[in-house]
Amino acid sequence: MDQHGSVLSSKRVERMVAIFLLVASVFVALLAADAFSNLFEAGTPATNTITVDGMGKAAAIPDIATISFTVVGEGKTASQAQDEATKKNNIALALLTEKGIEERDVKTTSYVVSPKYSYPQPCYTPPCVYDEQRVIGYTVNQSTEVKVRDLGKVGDLLSALGDAGISQLYGPNFTVEDEDTVRAEARKEAIDEARAKAQILARDLGVRLVRVVSFSESGGGYPMPYNGRADMAMGGVMEAKATPDIAPGENEVVSQVYITYEIR
Repeated sequence: MDQHGSVLSSKRVERMVAIFLLVASVFVALLAADAFSNLFEAGTPATNTITVDGMGKAAAIPDIATISFTVVGEGKTASQAQDEATKKNNIALALLTEKGIEERDVKTTSYVVSPKYSYPQPCYTPPCVYDEQRVIGYTVNQSTEVKVRDLGKVGDLLSALGDAGISQLYGPNFTVEDEDTVRAEARKEAIDEARAKAQILARDLGVRLVRVVSFSESGGGYPMPYNGRADMAMGGVMEAKATPDIAPGENEVVSQVYITYEIR
């Protein structure tokens, strides 16, 4: 290649480098401008805001019933009291297995061994001689929680436990296993209501909504009461061979949301 061609090639390279540097400079400038804009858009605390609330509800038919029961054992020694409680509890566990309750749905929630003390008799005519307080025996309370997934078995199970001598029965408490889905439905309804309020308020004020700057939620489930027999009072003694009529009703989940918008 002659000297003239070499000069042309060198100029072409310089021109390409200059174009590349120009494009790169423009790109960097655009990134800087975007970052600067975002700094004021998202990083700067909002000073002009409005806060709206919304409430949503979602209902679901319960698919799980929870029953709790407590067996009591008494004896002169702790070991005797434990043996009596264990025998009663084993009868209840065998009954649960017979009724098709899976092992994963049975959980011991409490096991308490308590001493029983003697108490001096009141003295009304002095001189009074009081015996020292002493341990005269022991009591064992073992509590168990049971999940019943077939709601059709609830009444029969309560009746069977009563017949087995388990007098301290509590429940049933009806719940929805997939409560998160129900809660999400209620939350969406609450957010939609709050957003609609914000849009109306912004229109009336002659401003526009920019972004959400804060969000909070509160709420909970409100189970509907079940219809049972009069002899099925919570913690009461069940009449033998009674089969309670159990109605699960429906559970309602309520979501209350509060949304703060920046306005301009």
